[in-house]
Amino acid sequence: MNFPENVKYSQDHEWIRVEGQEAYIGITDFAQNELGEIVYVDIPTVGDTLESGEIFGSIEAVKTVSDLLMPVSGKVQEMNADLDDAPELVNKDPYGKGWIIKISIQKPEELDNLLSAEQYKSFIGK
Repeated sequence: MNFPENVKYSQDHEWIRVEGQEAYIGITDFAQNELGEIVYVDIPTVGDTLESGEIFGSIEAVKTVSDLLMPVSGKVQEMNADLDDAPELVNKDPYGKGWIIKISIQKPEELDNLLSAEQYKSFIGK
């Protein structure tokens, strides 16, 4: 299982990689492994400003559907269009080509509430 050091982790199993005032968000390797084969990603919130903890979309696997939660407050700028035709990218490359949304961060101080790779590993019992 992969736990990159260059991202922060939420207790809801999303990751965030900050690049200046923008950030990419996806689900962790642990989460995609637990969900199984991803068949659809639904992001109806492009253009919306959401608070930390709010639902920004859903991810559908063969056996279940899970809500996706904002790890920090921000405006949803873009959805990864590649996921329309290849949702399995979330399974194959969750921290790279399988990113889900790009946001502009509204409250950078909320990043301090997220977990490091070591803290996340401990949180999931790895």
